[in-house]
Amino acid sequence: MIDSRVKFRHLQTFLEVARQKSVVKAAGVLHVSQPAVTKTIRELEEALGVCVFERDGRGIRMTRTGEVFMQHAGLAVSALRQGIDSVALAGAKVGPPLRIGALPTVSAHIMPLAMQFFLKEDTGVTVKIVTGENSVLLEQLRIGELDLVVGRLAAPDKMTGFFFEHLYSEQVVFVVRPGHPLLNSGGNLFEQMGAYPVLMPTRGSVIRPFVERIFIANGVATVPTEIETVSDSFGRAFVRRSDAIWVISHGVVSNDIEEAILKTLPIETSDTKGPVGLTMRTDMIAHPAFAILLRTIREAAGKLG
Repeated sequence: MIDSRVKFRHLQTFLEVARQKSVVKAAGVLHVSQPAVTKTIRELEEALGVCVFERDGRGIRMTRTGEVFMQHAGLAVSALRQGIDSVALAGAKVGPPLRIGALPTVSAHIMPLAMQFFLKEDTGVTVKIVTGENSVLLEQLRIGELDLVVGRLAAPDKMTGFFFEHLYSEQVVFVVRPGHPLLNSGGNLFEQMGAYPVLMPTRGSVIRPFVERIFIANGVATVPTEIETVSDSFGRAFVRRSDAIWVISHGVVSNDIEEAILKTLPIETSDTKGPVGLTMRTDMIAHPAFAILLRTIREAAGKLG
């Protein structure tokens, strides 16, 4: 029997604290006071009869029970939102919005063509596309804020409750502006990279370990001047106006390379090749427009992947 004391605000607050891993940050996002968030979480724990968070140094972390509850709370909130969207859109005879999380490589490479295909189907359904780090997108998928993540296959410990459909494989490339000194320098490029800033994937990204292994295998333990970024717009602008080196998934810069806006350094990166595909929740209940969306993404990947 459902405890009538558990309200929507309890679930919403719980999920926000779980996502932010901070009561203070959650309060800011929810536009309420910190004591109000603390009180709401305490009410939820009293209703459940268990603790969902525990102290971790100066911060907090979710308990094992909290992790179990989060999956169900996320689905409940997601189902309620979809129900509200369905009622609001009933007059227009369209389904709720489809929410897609896409890594930068997919946003730049696959999704534009996929959306062209999808719009031709005239479903009348709104599509929301967000981009960010893989870990952030998967967390949003887990709690029901996204319906699908399109990107690289995550580590096994991050795939609990998900299934993955492979679309294609891609690898990392080292790109620079045309006329960069390293393009025709000869010799060991890794020995010369210390003279230039290097744009690297963030430490939470899927491709970061692959990139680090390349540097270590070539005798570079640390990059002297490193800038971490997941912003393709910053990376593109910074590299084009400087001598920086950008280490990035090929899909992000494939058009730039084809148009000779950026050039690839002659560095062997085949060991960084990894699967890119569709990550979905195993318990997701999809409506017809979602199946059409999956088909159009597969078609786009088949042409461009």
